[in-house]
Amino acid sequence: MTVLRRVLSYARPYWLWVIAGLISMLMGLALSLVVPGLIREAIDRAILREEAGILMALGVGVIGVTLIRGVFTFLERYSMEYVAQRTIYDLRNQMYRHLQRLSFSFYDQARTGQLMSRATQDVETLRRFLGFGVVNILANSLLFLSILGILAALHWRLTLVALLTLPFAIAVVVQFGRKVRPAYSDIQQQLAVITNTLQENITGVRVVRAFAREDHETEKFAAVNQGYLERALKAARMWAFYFPLVNFLTAGGTALVLWYGGREVIAGRLTPGSFVAFNTYLVMLITPLRMLGWLVNLAQRAGASSQRVFELLDTDPGIKDRPGARELPPARGEVVFEEVSFSYEEENGDRPALRGVSLVARPGETIALLGATGSGKTSIINLVPRFYDPTGGRILVDGVDIREVTLDSLRRQIGVVLQDTFLFSASLRENIAFGRPGARLDDIVAAAKAAHIHDFIQALPRGYDTLVGERGVGLSGGQKQRVAIARALLMDPRILILDDSTSSVDVETEYHIQQALEKLMAGRTAFVIAQRLSTVKNADQILVLEDGRIVERGSHDELLARAGVYAKIYELQLCRDEVA
Repeated sequence: MTVLRRVLSYARPYWLWVIAGLISMLMGLALSLVVPGLIREAIDRAILREEAGILMALGVGVIGVTLIRGVFTFLERYSMEYVAQRTIYDLRNQMYRHLQRLSFSFYDQARTGQLMSRATQDVETLRRFLGFGVVNILANSLLFLSILGILAALHWRLTLVALLTLPFAIAVVVQFGRKVRPAYSDIQQQLAVITNTLQENITGVRVVRAFAREDHETEKFAAVNQGYLERALKAARMWAFYFPLVNFLTAGGTALVLWYGGREVIAGRLTPGSFVAFNTYLVMLITPLRMLGWLVNLAQRAGASSQRVFELLDTDPGIKDRPGARELPPARGEVVFEEVSFSYEEENGDRPALRGVSLVARPGETIALLGATGSGKTSIINLVPRFYDPTGGRILVDGVDIREVTLDSLRRQIGVVLQDTFLFSASLRENIAFGRPGARLDDIVAAAKAAHIHDFIQALPRGYDTLVGERGVGLSGGQKQRVAIARALLMDPRILILDDSTSSVDVETEYHIQQALEKLMAGRTAFVIAQRLSTVKNADQILVLEDGRIVERGSHDELLARAGVYAKIYELQLCRDEVA
């Protein structure tokens, strides 16, 4: 109930619509209680007393009450559905905004399918609860109490007889609620597992086909789907057992009413019309009791979904603006690492990625990072735009601790080309202008030319308006990488980060890109991770990392003269490019 109350709090901005829905619900409820009274009058007066003249009036009254009730039912349903849709609209937007702010460390551990399930299926469950469940819980509760009062007024002793089986029925419903909640929580969780499995398989379908693992993946999905089937059938067995039991108990109450009420009519202590009205109200009393089980089911599913939704919303973004953070003014591009240490959080403990790294990158310098896999190269460039925060030491841009400035102002001045090139399902123009949505076409073309992708784009039937498939499907690795480089260059950043940005292009294309970058990086600070000699030998500083530490630094010639780690890397790997 705590999490459900939190869901309801999102409906506060729409309180006028809530009031309109509640008033309409109360009016419809009141009108539904009128019809059995009209039936009683028809039997006791029009039929038994032979006052046929009022039959027409009573019939018109039934029709009129039903029509008016229909109007209020429409207003109730529309009002509450409006509240539900607007509330879930706000909640879904909040979730999306929150997902945009969560740190890289969160996504290192999160599963895409699980997040998709929470943002779609769980949110939709909450919408059904808000649009239908809440108002029906209130309506059925009020209907139950109102009918109980009317029954007592008609014949209090018969009412007590009718309620003899009620405690047992309520106990069954409560027991059902206790058991069904964990069952539906398991169902929602397994549904998220299905979504995650499906998402991974669709994303990696080329790998699956390449290794002929279709049968394995099919069996894997079937096993996950089997888990969902078993959980769903378990919940269905609960429904199948408890609801016939509730119906049996309520039928027992009806049987007692027929026995005792019939005797009261025969004895003249209850009129036939009142007896018929009593039974009509009794059926109406049983309906909310039966409905209660369905509403309990819906509320339990909503409770399980809301826990998953708010678990996500309550996740601390980790990397965020500090209170009082200021805008970073246009940067000169000086980047300083002061005894920076960093660890990735893992289930088996923290793995040190950087250990006491210190470096100074002066404005306009190119810093090349070399080292084996896991040496800390990517960790260094991830810390500059605050994708992660260091666990020790600090990083300064133009003498300012980057944790003291806003994320937006910092990242607007940093151009990034990540190793895993990602393009959106949009036009090439939109992909290049992603960092500057309002950029002029001339600027986009200039960036594309600098990245040596303009000629390729111009040759396409629709040019820069050509749509890119999901994740850049349809483009080669080198083409995607050059589009990503153009995207970074268009931002005209003071600091440029290239994570192995020429690894997927041929030697000739790499040469042209390097020529363009030499001009475009003038006056900018550039951090470059690369495995080819042409990328590093002209750098102002070359940092050689090993086990999270800088073991050598200097220019190409200086490091070769030392005959240390860099010289070995040059002899074993980089010089092959020079020979080629």
